[in-house]
Amino acid sequence: MAVAEIMAKMQSAFVADEADGLQATFQFCIADDDDFYVTIDDASCAASLGNHDDPEITMSMDSDTLTEIVSGELDGMAAFMGGRLQAEGDVMLGTRLSQLFELS
Repeated sequence: MAVAEIMAKMQSAFVADEADGLQATFQFCIADDDDFYVTIDDASCAASLGNHDDPEITMSMDSDTLTEIVSGELDGMAAFMGGRLQAEGDVMLGTRLSQLFELS
């Protein structure tokens, strides 16, 4: 699955009720594809290509890992614990991704 498809899927899978009052930017650094970021501002969600100036969390992985997480084949926490996903910044915010997006 290409990054563009994943970005579109994340926007459509966004659960606005879970983001009440949340303002955060999730940066995704993809080793073998385009980097992108997702900005959540209360009940809205936008995905953009490139790198954000000041994200709350940066997650680095390869495209296979991202695809497996988005498809539900791989749990994000398992990817992190197994070394397939690296996170910098507000790591606890990263644990909310499965609540903010109904991906599988």
